[in-house]
Amino acid sequence: MKYLHTMLRVRDLDAALDFYCTKLGMKEVRRHSSEAGKFTLVFLAAPDDEARGAAAERAPLVELTYNWGSEEDYGEARFFGHLAFEVDDIYETCARLQAAGVTINRPPRDGRMAFVRSPDRQSVELLQKGEAKAPAEPWLSMPNTGHW
Repeated sequence: MKYLHTMLRVRDLDAALDFYCTKLGMKEVRRHSSEAGKFTLVFLAAPDDEARGAAAERAPLVELTYNWGSEEDYGEARFFGHLAFEVDDIYETCARLQAAGVTINRPPRDGRMAFVRSPDRQSVELLQKGEAKAPAEPWLSMPNTGHW
């Protein structure tokens, strides 16, 4: 397993980038915007990690998530989004966690991504290392449980 990033929701992307990049010195290493989803994801690396060049994209990152036009008041607790970990086999990992009594909140129906929650209700994203696995049962038809 490899730690990937921590996601933080932001109300004002420019103000957040000013704080994290200009003031704290982090560097933007990747950005993804979705017209359909109406969001922008900006991934930041710490200066020492960014200095490694291409390796910066594989370093632990901070993901800033900006939902366009959202009026949602995240409150104090909703700014923290989730931890993300890359796993060698998402199906085996989810099966092992489920057997250990962990609820799979968002099953890996796409063979790429799943969400579980810690005992303290922190969301944890699991991402398949490399290419997504072919969709397979029991995950393909498993419904979401709760929220993440």
